[in-house]
Amino acid sequence: MFRLNKDSAHIDYILLGCALALTTIGFIMVFSASAVIAQQKMGDSLFFIKRQLLFGIFGILTMLALSQFDYRHLRGLTYPLLFTSIFLLILTYVPGLGIRVGGARRWLRAGPFTLQPSEFAKLCFILYLAYYFSKKKDTIKEFKKGILPVLLIAGILAALIYPQPDFGNAAFLCLILITFLFIAGARLLHLALLGSLAIPAVLYAIFHAGYRHKRLLAFLNPWKDPRHGGFQIIQSFLSLGSGQLFGRGLGNGQQKLFFLPAPHTDFIFSVIGEELGFVGVSILIILFMLLIVRGFRIAYLAHGPYASFLALGVTLMIGIQTIINLGVVLGLLPTKGIPLPFISYGGSCLLTMLAGVGILLSISKRIDVKEKTQW
Repeated sequence: MFRLNKDSAHIDYILLGCALALTTIGFIMVFSASAVIAQQKMGDSLFFIKRQLLFGIFGILTMLALSQFDYRHLRGLTYPLLFTSIFLLILTYVPGLGIRVGGARRWLRAGPFTLQPSEFAKLCFILYLAYYFSKKKDTIKEFKKGILPVLLIAGILAALIYPQPDFGNAAFLCLILITFLFIAGARLLHLALLGSLAIPAVLYAIFHAGYRHKRLLAFLNPWKDPRHGGFQIIQSFLSLGSGQLFGRGLGNGQQKLFFLPAPHTDFIFSVIGEELGFVGVSILIILFMLLIVRGFRIAYLAHGPYASFLALGVTLMIGIQTIINLGVVLGLLPTKGIPLPFISYGGSCLLTMLAGVGILLSISKRIDVKEKTQW
């Protein structure tokens, strides 16, 4: 049933090359951004990069394995994977299992490593959306039969992620869902209703937590409170601005030396801007754009609604997260803890993104060669 023509099984080397190039850049920049902090806090300058390399190697192996795996078999794994992600999210609230870091309980201990279930939940949710919308495309205009069931799943995931607290990933899931509904052909009236319900929920989340309110005020005018609320984004501006055209040179950044908070995680793009300059960040953005375009190409050429929705979902996951991270670093969006795909330190995110690319490669291999030449 799933037999391929020999001539059709060709991997998308551009997509693969972009993913490997971004991951390699991520390794280099995580080490550059974290070495001094790791030495000062952990007594080992290689502390963060060793963990990132291990997750990266496992992620690349997972990507290659999934590229050889027929994505159509993922249909039967949709609900087991979804329920597993929900179970892992619940475990973060269990004392002794969930790990609290910086006031947030988002991680699980796995031996010497930590895992963030919300990252895996995003990919599992996309697998569910692809499966659901490929089956329910005829009822998507009906709120009760077409929209309500998927809203319940999204609500369960968001309800588990938001109190960690992780407003960013909870909102991210909702944004992915709204995008899917729009593309699948949901009625604009239903989308407007969901939007009208989302606005007060977002406002409550912002004003109910004082630190989110401060982040919003810092986004509107960071210079009003340069030592507290606006400190991080101002340091990001200084880091990006000092890089100029070619940067200070790899490893020569100054803002990462205890000035810029989270230089190896959410704000690693600022370090890249300072050390590699405008040329370096331009190359990075081009690689992201190429990867995203190839993802949309696969979604366009894929056979059947399931493959198209699945490729679209993975591409949106990578693309939207990239846009949000860059928007925060550049001061275009309020500060949120959303890592830069493939680049930021964080094994769970890196593993999830590489797994997503593996799925894209699997779908691409099953597109006829004649169709591939259209792009």
